[in-house]
Amino acid sequence: MQRVIGGLQAAHLTADMQPAGCHLARIRIGIGGWTFAPWRGAFFPAGLPHAEELAYASTKLSSIEINGTFYRHQTPKSFAAWRDATPDTFVFAVKAHRATTHGRDFANAEEAIARFLDSGISELGEKLGPILWQFPPTRKFDTALCEGFLAALPASLNGRTLRHAIEARHPSFDDPAWISLLRAHNVAAVMVDSSKQALRGDITANFIYARLQRNEADAEEGYAGELLDAWAARLKGWAKGQAVQDLALTAPAPGGKQPARDCFAYFISGDKERAPDSALAMLRRL
Repeated sequence: MQRVIGGLQAAHLTADMQPAGCHLARIRIGIGGWTFAPWRGAFFPAGLPHAEELAYASTKLSSIEINGTFYRHQTPKSFAAWRDATPDTFVFAVKAHRATTHGRDFANAEEAIARFLDSGISELGEKLGPILWQFPPTRKFDTALCEGFLAALPASLNGRTLRHAIEARHPSFDDPAWISLLRAHNVAAVMVDSSKQALRGDITANFIYARLQRNEADAEEGYAGELLDAWAARLKGWAKGQAVQDLALTAPAPGGKQPARDCFAYFISGDKERAPDSALAMLRRL
């Protein structure tokens, strides 16, 4: 498939990055958002109209995490426009509005969750990937409160199965009870590669969600090569149903054969101007 964007012809890279021998799971690689001035003239061709930046990015990457939804509710019209601007195989992750996770009344978040889900995300259709629920760094693990929140996350929306991922940032979530809750609800524990959080490799759902935050402005590929190599190997392993044994675990899962899992990995924060370079470097490894 070829698309003409901003006077330039860009080859559409398939979003189905399947390792050799894998016919079920997919690896999707992307960045957070698509509107960032330093990317213009670097990742985006000079002179590309801002309105065409999403369309261009979707020909180079296989997914994007929508971050603007964290700060304000979008409209069905916006979601539909993003859907229509991207290739059929492209997938979005959507970061939930902060009112759902940062409110004082965390035990009764159902109303905020429903409002966010009803804001129009179903307009993404087949392009709706995981929903990211990010807890504030001050929120501590509380079994009853967290179980109530997980129970409030619906399994489907307008007939479409939802995939939920939670980034819990307080150290108190390094607790086997939290991992057990996530597994019971089939909710993914977000794996975060960052200097600010401990990296844990616990698998708690039927998919993987990673946020890679060690971009470096001076790194040749925007990320240390050995780290990219390691993450590429992990993603390939998970996508093939192989065990990954180089990450610390809070609560090891029961043994036995592992299923192939779809994987979503996003280059977020760090030296943000290098995030597209890192994502492209990862795609080359896959």
